[in-house]
Amino acid sequence: MLNGQCSTFIIQHSAFRIKKITPMIILSTAPILPIFNQVLADYHKFDDVDHPCENPYERLTIEWYLYNKSWIDTVQWHLEDLIRDPNIDPVKALALKRRIDKSNQDRTDIVEMIDGYFVLLFQKVEPLPNATLNTESPAWAIDRLSILQLKIYHMKAEVERTDVSEEHKAKCEEKLRVLQEQNTDLCTAIDQLMECYKTGEKVMKVYKQMKMYNDPALNPVLYGQK
Repeated sequence: MLNGQCSTFIIQHSAFRIKKITPMIILSTAPILPIFNQVLADYHKFDDVDHPCENPYERLTIEWYLYNKSWIDTVQWHLEDLIRDPNIDPVKALALKRRIDKSNQDRTDIVEMIDGYFVLLFQKVEPLPNATLNTESPAWAIDRLSILQLKIYHMKAEVERTDVSEEHKAKCEEKLRVLQEQNTDLCTAIDQLMECYKTGEKVMKVYKQMKMYNDPALNPVLYGQK
């Protein structure tokens, strides 16, 4: 069982680099969704991929990481829109592609930071004899939840458009219904996963992502130029 409250957020494992006191205990999606929705509201006040992230939470707390993670996702969503302009200047397209690549790496890094929180949170739980592994870590499931909030937000915007046909709106309404059902199911699945970690029914185990194409020592195009 989970032993007491996790008030100290200190990750010593080589895969993580976090050290911060935080009062928040996350054992479900309930405290996560408001942060993601806050990001969507904050970003769309400006709707500008170059607007700086003004994170309202204390640095290095789990809330701060969740806000930053959602901000990265939101900016990247709009970068992906921009790069699909069929008339985009090739030089600008390359710059956007590089920016999206950097965003993907930032996203991976911050997901690992969030997983560090859960490593600490569940580190004293004794696994049951028949404990099982999960196909993805809590933070990567939360990553999907963040992207899903973006899909829901923008599908709602399509439903509310006044410059489209009723057929378009009807199709978007059906897609929105499916997305909302998916959101309910994903939240339920994440909550169930947290409970399994809490009770020792699943073993908390994560791996650091090893992206080879970003590493000049592992990407043959990069190390071949030396």
